[in-house]
Formats: sequence, C-alpha cells, structure tokens
Amino acid sequence: MSEIRVVSVANLNMYVKSKLESDVLLRDIYIKGEISNFKGNYSSGHLYFSLKDENACVQAVMFSRNAATLSFRPADGMKVIVRARVSLYEKTGNYQLYCDEIHPSGVGELYLAYEQLKNKLEAEGLFAPERKKPIPRYPLRIGVVTSGSGAARRDIENIIMRRFPLASIIIAPVAVQGVEAPAQIVNAIKQFNCKKAADVLIVGRGGGSIEDLWAFNDEGVARAIASSEIPVISAVGHETDFTIADFASDLRAPTPSAAAELCVPDRAVVAEKLQMMLLRAKRAVDTKITRYVEQLKILQKKPCLTSMMFYVDARRASLAMLQKSLDDSMVDITKSVSTRLAMSTAMLEAHNPLKILENGYCVAWDEKKQIIRSVKDIKGNQKLTLRFCNGQAQCIVEKIEEHFDEI
Repeated sequence: MSEIRVVSVANLNMYVKSKLESDVLLRDIYIKGEISNFKGNYSSGHLYFSLKDENACVQAVMFSRNAATLSFRPADGMKVIVRARVSLYEKTGNYQLYCDEIHPSGVGELYLAYEQLKNKLEAEGLFAPERKKPIPRYPLRIGVVTSGSGAARRDIENIIMRRFPLASIIIAPVAVQGVEAPAQIVNAIKQFNCKKAADVLIVGRGGGSIEDLWAFNDEGVARAIASSEIPVISAVGHETDFTIADFASDLRAPTPSAAAELCVPDRAVVAEKLQMMLLRAKRAVDTKITRYVEQLKILQKKPCLTSMMFYVDARRASLAMLQKSLDDSMVDITKSVSTRLAMSTAMLEAHNPLKILENGYCVAWDEKKQIIRSVKDIKGNQKLTLRFCNGQAQCIVEKIEEHFDEI
C-alpha cells in the first residue's frame, strides 16, 4: 500500500495559487461581464464586486491605485470589460480577478461614464470660459495630433496649405482609438508644450462610433488639453459628435476640416485686407502731402520770406518803441526823485536850528559844553559862551534874575 500524502489547507491554497499565477494566459486577460454586488465606499479606496454573465459569476477586486485612474463610477448592472490577472485568495480559498483596468462595454455604459466624467470635470472648473486661451490670428507653426495615416490628417494639411501656405505643419502621429490611444495623445500634447514647438494645436480624428471616439473622452486627455500652454482646437468626429476633449479645449471645431479653417486665415481674404490697408495708407499719405503743400504755399507768401529786411525792420521798430518807453520812464523817475528831494530839503531847512537863531535867538553853554536850559543851571561870575546865527561871544554872568519883564 502506497504512502498517503496529506497536506494542509494553507498548503493546498498556496499550491493552487501558484498554479494559477504561473499560467501565462491568466496573468493578463480581458473578461466581459456585468457588475453586481458592487462595494466601493471603503476608506481604503479599493473596489469589490462580482463579474457575471448568464451562466457564471466570479469575484473581483480593484485596488485603490488602479481605481483612482477610472474616469467613471462603476455600478451594479453595468456591462464592462476588465483587464485582470487571475489568482487565489488563500485565506478563503476563493479564486478571483485582480483588476488593473475597467472599461464600459455597452453604449449605455459608455454614455453613463461620459456624463459622470463631464460632470466631474465641469465641477472642477475645467471647462470654464475664463480658462480658454485665444487662438492666434496668424499662426506660423501648427501642431496636429491625430492618426498618421487617417483622412483627418490629409484634410487638415490640404486646407491649411491652400488657405495659408506660410504656415508649417508639424504632425504628431498617434493612435486615435483603442487602449493605447489616450496615453499617446497625452504624450504628444506634453511634448509640443515642453519643446514649445507650435503656436496652436489641432487634436482630433475623423468620425466614428462612440466606442471609436472614446479615447477623446479620457480624463487624462481632457486634463492634458486643459493644462496645455499652447491653445488647443479640438476636432473630433462629425458635427454632431461631442467629446470631453471638446469641452476642455480652447475652441471646438465640428470636424477636422473645420478645425483647419478656424486655425488659419484665408490668404485671399488676407491679401484683400492688405490691399485695402495699402489703399487707405496711400490715400492718407496723399491727403497729408496735399495739406502740407497748401501750407507751404501760404508760408511762401509770408513777408518774412518775401522780404529779407522784414524781420530787421520789425525788430528795429520794436527797439525804437522800447527806447522811447525807457526814455519816458527815466524822465518820470527823475522828476519823481527831484520832487521827493526838494520836499526833503524843505523839511530839513524847516528844522535847521540856525534858522531859529536868525530870528534873534542864541544858545548858551558853560565851560563843560553843557547847554544852559534854565537860569537855575548858572552861577554868578560863571563864564558862558553865547552862540548867535553869525558867530559866538564869551561872557561872564554878573546878575541872575529868575523872573523878568516882557521885552
């Protein structure tokens, strides 16, 4: 009897897990199904749900680092395609899907994801009009982010070259649909900005189904467009197609051809405007020249130009007037000064002490040259000097009388 090999439950689960994870097919697999039992309100940020179809169901989990990249909110009943690896949760022995990506698979789910992302970015202000940058009127470098072989590229090139051949076109060929498209579009926009390689960008593709256009509903693409320092014109699909990229861009064109027309002016219109500007400038110059000629003719008739002595005579007359005015002023000043001098002389004469002495008065002073003002200031036999108007006399006091009769 052969020996029976007994293993623990933990070892069994570990063995089965290693088998599942060693299978190349199960390491990276796309699975289509319907979400049920969705639970995503955990503080950890992880998403837990079941993926089912008509006949079976499997558990699935998406960890927070991947869940944070989703552009929509999964919900029960939503049909999706998940990219995942298959493994086993050893504690319970249940095998499950560890999801890296989740993509809506039906049109209804795509529209729901579109509305969710649109509302989210709009709430952030990503579509606000004040964020829009003006499109340059005459761009000389036009960057185009689109398929390298699509009809959109040819239409853009043909229209730009026909309308404004001065501009150069720089093509950044990218995938415009499929899983790889969003990352390539984002990278192309960033490269143009990093190298400052264009004056304006056209980002878009031709028409298609909502699934074909889905790359332009990607959150990363929308944020790259909104954060671009180079103005961006979106040109996705047909006139009735609207994508998130249209709302995030600085200007939305209904088609790639329309984007090319909005991007550059028509050279015929520019030439016509230049011709009109040239004509207006010529008329303005002619008008000024005519006016200056008329002014010159008037100046030529001025006396200052017809007679060389005009200014000399005019200045001579002016100088004569100034001389007369100066002479008159000097006469007036002299008369005024003479009058004031005569008045001052008269006043001085009126107050001259000698004039008083001429009336018969005299002044007396003693030996100390002190003027005698009263008889009380003199003594008998005192020598006094008497000053008259025409000389002086020495005398001795013989008699002093304090009172005397009128003469």
